[in-house]
Amino acid sequence: LTFLPSLPENKILVAQSPLLTVVNKTATLVCNYTYNGTGKEFRASLHKGTDSAVEVCSVSWNTTNISSTLNKEFNCQGAHDKDKVIFNLWNMSASQTDIYFCKIEAMYPPPYVYNEKSNGTVIHVQETPIQTQELQSAIPLWIMATVTGVLAFYSMLITAAFINYWQKSKKNMFHQSDYMNMTPRHPPYQKNKGYPSYAPTRDYTAYRS
Repeated sequence: LTFLPSLPENKILVAQSPLLTVVNKTATLVCNYTYNGTGKEFRASLHKGTDSAVEVCSVSWNTTNISSTLNKEFNCQGAHDKDKVIFNLWNMSASQTDIYFCKIEAMYPPPYVYNEKSNGTVIHVQETPIQTQELQSAIPLWIMATVTGVLAFYSMLITAAFINYWQKSKKNMFHQSDYMNMTPRHPPYQKNKGYPSYAPTRDYTAYRS
């Protein structure tokens, strides 16, 4: 628990925890404050950096309503609860590791009052473990390997079917061109005995032993 000392009238004092370690990219920063003035409208904001140059987000409230604003570079939302303001941050990155300060302002009625700068809270955002990153990057590689294997399998099937079709086509062409010469032949000494004039002379010497 953080204890705040007693204050003179119309003063604001803020207390924050010195360190906040973020493991799952989500942080909850609690700003405890004391105020003994007469203000009815307030504004609380969270600032980043040693010089508080960057306003991360803010929340405003009075007796009837509450509203909040945020910086587009951060995922942050503020909420008021009695004597504290809670800032919830999510999807934080390691580059957002820095010191953060809470600022509480009494806006109305006058006089305007805000707290002196506190010691701040160092928010340390740890990087995602390397093993988790490798596992996430390995998933697309498995998908690519599976798709490549399927495409290679179908390519082999198509190639085999084409080769089989080509061989069958070649065999059919060979059978169609392979024919025998059926023109009748006659012996050389029987040229005029019943053979047509166009029949070539048969050579019997090839059959003699």
